[in-house]
Amino acid sequence: MNAPFYIAAVVAFLSTFMVVTRRNAVHALLYLVVSLLSVALVFFLLGAPFVAALEVIIYAGAIMVLFVFVIMMLNIGRQTAEQEREWLNPEIWLGPAVLTLVLAGELIYVLSRMHGRAYALSVVSPKQVGIALLGPYVLGVELASMLLLAGLVGAFHLGRREGTGGERRP
Repeated sequence: MNAPFYIAAVVAFLSTFMVVTRRNAVHALLYLVVSLLSVALVFFLLGAPFVAALEVIIYAGAIMVLFVFVIMMLNIGRQTAEQEREWLNPEIWLGPAVLTLVLAGELIYVLSRMHGRAYALSVVSPKQVGIALLGPYVLGVELASMLLLAGLVGAFHLGRREGTGGERRP
């Protein structure tokens, strides 16, 4: 199963590179979702399906909703309608769609190669995960939450308006 791992790693690298190089925040967000999905597939291939599921649910789901909300909050103004027309251009969606189709095909291939046999896993209950996150890993969890809070405060600071003129600060 080395080939699917390397394909997922290449997709993760390409999509992360596209996140860093895109000027438009929505385009970067699309590639970030693809990057997170490919990292989830890498975790699955490494034998950590629970971490892969958490990656999809928490990061590709909940955190992306938060990012979309912040982008919507920052795009207040007259140019919003023009930006929305630009975002709906089908050529913009082609890159993330192709990378996502590669990941979907790879996942179907990996699941079909299992031939109905059970994946060698040990059952981990939600209680065990909670004890681990709030026990020995509590410092990492708190640092991650502080980092997310700092990002949200920074986004608010960048998007806030001064005075009553309704214009953004330079």
